[in-house]
Amino acid sequence: MVKEFTPDRYSRQLPLIGEEGQEKLQKSTVLVVGAGGLGSSVLLYLAAAGIGRLLIVDRGYVDLPDLNRQVLYLESDLGKAKARTAAERLGKLNSSIEISGYAISTSDSQFEALVEISDVVVDCLDNWTSRFTVNDLAVKYVKPLVHAGVQEFYGQVTTVIPGLTPCLRCLMPRAAETSGIIPVLGFTPAVLGAIEASEVVKLLVWGKPSLAGQLLVVDLKNMEFSKIKIVKRPDCPACGVRDKVPTS
Repeated sequence: MVKEFTPDRYSRQLPLIGEEGQEKLQKSTVLVVGAGGLGSSVLLYLAAAGIGRLLIVDRGYVDLPDLNRQVLYLESDLGKAKARTAAERLGKLNSSIEISGYAISTSDSQFEALVEISDVVVDCLDNWTSRFTVNDLAVKYVKPLVHAGVQEFYGQVTTVIPGLTPCLRCLMPRAAETSGIIPVLGFTPAVLGAIEASEVVKLLVWGKPSLAGQLLVVDLKNMEFSKIKIVKRPDCPACGVRDKVPTS
C-alpha cells in the first residue's frame, strides 16, 4: 500500500519536481543490486528522495575493509548481512517508505521475480558476470537499468533503456577478468552512486535520463568528466536478438 507523502519532508525538492513528480517517486519500485560502496550512496539518496518501495539485493556481510566507503554501516554491524542491515538503517532515515532486503545472489530464482516487479533496476555490483545476469533480465522484462562501476579514482555510468539504447553487453562483449581486491577511495563510489541516483529520479519523474546510450567517464584524480556514445551491437546476445524484426 502506497502511503501519502508529507510535503514538508520534501519541501526542498517539490519546487523542482512538483507534487506530481513526488507522487511518481512514491508509487515507484526500485531494485538496487549491490549494497556496497555504490549501493550505500544510491540507497541513501533514493530513500531520502522518497522512492516508495526499495528492494535491496546483496548476499554479502559487512567486513572491516568495507567501512572506508560503505557508509550505510557501522563498526557494530561487522558480520551482519548487508541487505538486511541496509534496509533497517534506511528505515530509520525514512519510515514512510517500504524497504526490503534480500540476502540472495543474482543467480537465485527469486531475483528474477524482483526484476520483473521493479520500475527501475540499479547496478551497484563489482563484477561483470553478475552484471550480465542483471542486464539480460532487465532486457527480458524491459526494465530501465542504471549501471555504474568504480576503481581507484575512476568510474563510469550509463543508463540502458531496453529497445532504445545499447545494453551492457554492447558496452562490454565479454566479462572482464578480475583478480584480487579492487582498490578504491571512498569518495569515488559516493560520487558515482549519487549520479546513478540522479538518473533514477529523472527516469521516474520525467522519463528522460541524461545518460541513455551514453557512457559518462569520471576521473576524480584529475577532476575530468567525459561522455562517450555507446554503439548497439547487431549481434548482441541480449538486446540484438530482441530488436530484430522478423521477415516474412
